[in-house]
Amino acid sequence: MGNIFYSRNKQLRNGWWILIFIGFIALTRPIYKPIKQFFSELGLTDAFLEPLAPLLILFVTWLCMVIRKQTLSDAGLRINIMWLKEFLSGTLGGVVMMLCAITLIFLFTDMTFTVNPQHSVYLLSYGFYLFLIGSIMEELLHRGFIFQRLIDGIGIWGAQLVIAAIFAFGHSGNPGMDGITEIISITDLVLGSLIFGFAYIKTNSLALPIGLHLGWNWAQGSIFGFSVSGYEQPGLFKPVFANAEQWLTGGDFGPEASVLSLIISVITLYIIYVWKGKQNINT
Repeated sequence: MGNIFYSRNKQLRNGWWILIFIGFIALTRPIYKPIKQFFSELGLTDAFLEPLAPLLILFVTWLCMVIRKQTLSDAGLRINIMWLKEFLSGTLGGVVMMLCAITLIFLFTDMTFTVNPQHSVYLLSYGFYLFLIGSIMEELLHRGFIFQRLIDGIGIWGAQLVIAAIFAFGHSGNPGMDGITEIISITDLVLGSLIFGFAYIKTNSLALPIGLHLGWNWAQGSIFGFSVSGYEQPGLFKPVFANAEQWLTGGDFGPEASVLSLIISVITLYIIYVWKGKQNINT
């Protein structure tokens, strides 16, 4: 029975660590609403309470790392100048990726843009804040503790494929997913997960994947006004699709359901795969 729980070097197997993490996450669910209600009654608005969910995930990550006699730095959260540089580089990279995808859509369809009459600096900055919170939460879940244990247990490609499937499945059933756009969007989500995964692997840090995720979504929604994974977003601009085909524009789901976005994702995946990063690793 010992082999089921422990490896040859007497370490608890990674599968059990993943179950422990999931168990702790499950324990936080019943307390989420009471905590949120408590702070709401103190007068805090929903905007201030947005970070509550990722903070609980961060707490569970910290707890698991403490039990393993490690720190959050070992989980890719060593916050220093280099971390901030990688985060900012990732954010810029995500914006550039989305800009390239939108440029292709603009060139190959009759899509145009109108200016949102309600655009403002507040709209842009609040969108950045919300997408930052969402990116931190998703990357903690998908490239954090579980992903890192999977890498230790089944290797880089095994971990990448498992998490990519979970990442894509987590978006299934979103608004705008139908027919060919569903196939394209799922494919693009898988590619996106692989990109974010290699961003962690090549840097040993969550800064770059958080930044890439943030920049992609923020540019897509808050700047250009596309839906993000099927959910409408107020942006500085608003796309007008006219008679353009959904498989080219992404339609109601957003550019992630455009075959033209796939081109940018494949190119980005190749670039980050061949990039040496901080160290040479066998991928």
